Amino acid sequence: MAEAGSRPVRLCASAELAEKGRALLFDVLQWREPARAFALRFEGRVVAYLNRCVHVPAEMDWQPGEFLDSRQEFILCATHGAEYEPLTGRCAGGPCGRGSLTALDVREQGGAVYWYPSRDTRPALDDEGSAPESPP
Repeated sequence: MAEAGSRPVRLCASAELAEKGRALLFDVLQWREPARAFALRFEGRVVAYLNRCVHVPAEMDWQPGEFLDSRQEFILCATHGAEYEPLTGRCAGGPCGRGSLTALDVREQGGAVYWYPSRDTRPALDDEGSAPESPP
């Protein structure tokens, strides 16, 4: 999923993502347009997706960083009620049909979570017009 030569971006320390807890929100550029993304831990794995429902492209969290339903089984779109499987992003119910969330390539290494940008999804620019620093 990562583009050859793309440098990873450190998102957070691994310990900052609690199992089925609040997700980490971060800004990206999807096809050069600003978008929000999120990373969360589910069944011990860190996954990341664009914060955009397949049904209608609206942000899904019901409170900032809160994506899981009350049973903590599915990622839930608070606006449309669409349910997604946390580990795959595939629609599990509701108006999302056969769609899937847009997955982002994240990996844990050395006690930290890193995002690997792709051709379509790049780091957002800061106020000075530069991308955030990557790890050495």
